[in-house]
Amino acid sequence: MRLTHLVFATVALLAVWQFVSSRPIQHDPGEIAAADPLQSQLEAPQALTRGDFQVIPQAQFSAEVRVLSRERYRLGALADVAPLDIAVGWGRMSDSAVLAELKIWQSGRFYFWQYEDEPPIPTEEIVSHSANWHLVPANDVVWNKLDGIKVGDVVQLEGKLVNLENPEVGTMSTSLTRADSGAGACEIIYVEKASIRRR
Repeated sequence: MRLTHLVFATVALLAVWQFVSSRPIQHDPGEIAAADPLQSQLEAPQALTRGDFQVIPQAQFSAEVRVLSRERYRLGALADVAPLDIAVGWGRMSDSAVLAELKIWQSGRFYFWQYEDEPPIPTEEIVSHSANWHLVPANDVVWNKLDGIKVGDVVQLEGKLVNLENPEVGTMSTSLTRADSGAGACEIIYVEKASIRRR
């Protein structure tokens, strides 16, 4: 009987911990990640190997953004190299007053947003100031930092925009512009440094 109680208590504690640890971080209204991501040309890019994937750098990349949603992937070939997607916003798409008027979610490696009557800001600005990013951690230290990201965090990421090639999956190309949407609009980022700037 005591063992049953112990198991029940352990499960209950794990459930509480999961709930508390996954709660979104709340922020007052106002832009909290104002700057646009920075992208620059690479001098002499060299392909890397991550498991069964070739990681082919396309551009240097850094950004400070607010995490709007996150999705952890554990199954499939792509999950081995890019285990985490984050939907992110900057500029007015990091403002809680704007985000309160939008429903945001992820599914199938895509990011979606929806509003009820009128968009809180022009839809072109929603597109150009938010994105879904596939994250390829450079090492275990980076992965531990990425895995701890919560919705609402302001994170700083540095690394490279990359294409991924694999015989099973084929070629996945990163977006090289912030103004696109739909299939092919996601950035694939080989993350070399990650930090949580604000929680």
